Amino acid sequence: MDLITSLANPLVKHARALRQKKTRTETGLFLVEGIHHVGEAIEADWKIESVLYAPDLLTSSFARELISRLKIPPQPVSVSVMESLADKENPQGIIALVHSRRTQLSEIKTFSRAVALVSPQDPGNVGTILRTMDAVDADVLFLLEGGVELYHPTVVRASMGTLFWKPIVQASFNEFIEWSHKGKYQLIGTSAKADVDYNTFIPQTPWVLMLGNEQKGLTREQSSACDVTVSLPMKGRVSSLNLAVAAGVLLYQFGG
Repeated sequence: MDLITSLANPLVKHARALRQKKTRTETGLFLVEGIHHVGEAIEADWKIESVLYAPDLLTSSFARELISRLKIPPQPVSVSVMESLADKENPQGIIALVHSRRTQLSEIKTFSRAVALVSPQDPGNVGTILRTMDAVDADVLFLLEGGVELYHPTVVRASMGTLFWKPIVQASFNEFIEWSHKGKYQLIGTSAKADVDYNTFIPQTPWVLMLGNEQKGLTREQSSACDVTVSLPMKGRVSSLNLAVAAGVLLYQFGG
């Protein structure tokens, strides 16, 4: 293929438009940037529409081998075009346009350990929690009541590729509660006011760790829907932990 050097090229404009949530929603596509992340998408066999790469930037043998494994012909672009598409300075030189996936509650048949986030607001937290789930071998992520867009570039980047390997279900809180009760999954809520210390609690498999959003946590009604709520002791002046940090502590305690 001929090298694309114009920022006005239709494919380049299409890729740039995917920086916007509206375009991602309308097209069902999202951007994956960087050698590792694109490699994980390929390894996990996600459907890839296009791959743009800058030959002058993509010089490692691993990167070239990655290009050779693509099922579609990659499109070479100039360094300036790649820099216009990249989310950060000093891009690695490869971006993929990937089709999103939608997993339903009914598709989740068995699991041992899972996480449910209610209306998370920070995409970095969602991506980091996915990465931590991979580290402790947790199985499923549930995103309840909206919040962060799953395919936001920061979620994709912070997940370090684990987004392509973990089932992620988006549902309403009530749908999830009804489904989890039918499956007899233990729901472990989190609350600063809970009287069960996380150090003393032993979960019953299969379980779901449920966390509220960064600002408000779980509501009283959401906490009451859980089988048990646990707390992390705050010994200093702060009253709470960052969402991803709290999830990490609890995941390692319960399943690490």
